Amino acid sequence: MPSSLLPENEAERINALNEYRILGTSPEQSYDDITKIAATVCSAPIALMSLVDVDRQWFKSKVGVDIQETPRDWSFCAHAIHSSDPLVVPDATMDSRFIDNPLVCGDPQIRLYAGFPLENSASLRVGTLCVIDRRPRYLTDRECDVMKALARQVVAFLELRKKSINLIESFCTHSGGNRMISTCSYCRKAQDQNGEWMHLDKYLSQRSSLKFTHGICDSCIEQHFPEVLDVWRSEDELKASEP
Repeated sequence: MPSSLLPENEAERINALNEYRILGTSPEQSYDDITKIAATVCSAPIALMSLVDVDRQWFKSKVGVDIQETPRDWSFCAHAIHSSDPLVVPDATMDSRFIDNPLVCGDPQIRLYAGFPLENSASLRVGTLCVIDRRPRYLTDRECDVMKALARQVVAFLELRKKSINLIESFCTHSGGNRMISTCSYCRKAQDQNGEWMHLDKYLSQRSSLKFTHGICDSCIEQHFPEVLDVWRSEDELKASEP
């Protein structure tokens, strides 16, 4: 069985994949919804969100199979990440690249494979959204269009994940390199390296690019401004009594 050659930008591609910090994570509804839609739209028994790691393909989301990963050498997706275009193999038993592949000769007996690359804005392809059938066939133009749209949505989720991780890390990035924040157990002020106590929003603003707006939560309104709450309740009761 011929192995897929490594992409020329393999180091950058693996770095982009690792930035998402998603390998080995638990199932998530957002990704599972996408693979379910893919399987339904394409009338396919199997749909996968496959991420191509150094020596394996790992499934963040899967429909129709129980395995969590396979060796990269077995991976159809390792071939698909070489191009921005979808890789559609109508019958794997007729393709010299896959005819003796264990996933073709054994379970899940792949015949149709249609992989749509997960490509970021830097043209780095970290994996695919794919559908698989156990019988030879083609996808329709409409099915391909939907799969392309779903693949773009997966990438959007991945980018949002990366931004969220970066934002969380910015909370814990300090000029002195210390990633612990000392806070008062009572007033919740934070203490800097000079021993000065300040409100947490000021503390984070000085050490990150975060900006803050301020309001008053419901519990604080009730505790500190009961007269305002009484006025609001009276207004609500008046409106409720109006015909």
